[in-house]
Amino acid sequence: MRRGTFRDDTVDYAAVGATHAPDLMQYPPERSAPAENSWRLGSGEERFRTAGDALLSWTAQRAAGLAVEDVRPASGPAYTGVSFDAEGNPIAPSKSEVEQRFDAEGTPFAGPGMTLRLSGRVAGMRADAELRVISVTEEARRVCLVLGTVGGSVVSGEELFEISWNEETDEVRFTVRAFDAPNSVLYRFIPGLVARRRKELFARYLRAISPPYATPL
Repeated sequence: MRRGTFRDDTVDYAAVGATHAPDLMQYPPERSAPAENSWRLGSGEERFRTAGDALLSWTAQRAAGLAVEDVRPASGPAYTGVSFDAEGNPIAPSKSEVEQRFDAEGTPFAGPGMTLRLSGRVAGMRADAELRVISVTEEARRVCLVLGTVGGSVVSGEELFEISWNEETDEVRFTVRAFDAPNSVLYRFIPGLVARRRKELFARYLRAISPPYATPL
């Protein structure tokens, strides 16, 4: 099991960790548009492990057509403070050290406190941003990654990506939750662009993690 949470004032929004809130869809952070979707990926341990590794190695972003650049681990030892469980409750930190993993291109897997840059377009709209890894959770039946915007994006906010493996049904699910607040003048005057951008990102993330298996909630 690995858990870690990083909180820092350099993110460009106030509600750090709000994607864990069970009532996000009813009570999103001020000025933000919330979004949530969940898909069935299949079943079994192998499907869970494969999807979890894909999630932490930036597959969702890359296969969505976005370039992942300048991935930098946190300076010094990663902070392993309070994290959250699937219901949004605080949990004790893990004290064990975990060996850093790398993908085939030598890019480190996601870890708390990392920063990275994304660049690209989604349905003709900008998807450039600098992001910080707010938290990473690796458990026997749950892998969770939370990213928050630092700057350079047309929106500010947070994304939560979760792969879960149900002990009773053996079902593996991929869930994405997010909230976006418009930064650019265009997005403030045309709020529908925020929802359109988010809908396209969700569709691309799903195709990235498991094209042949995914079915809707």
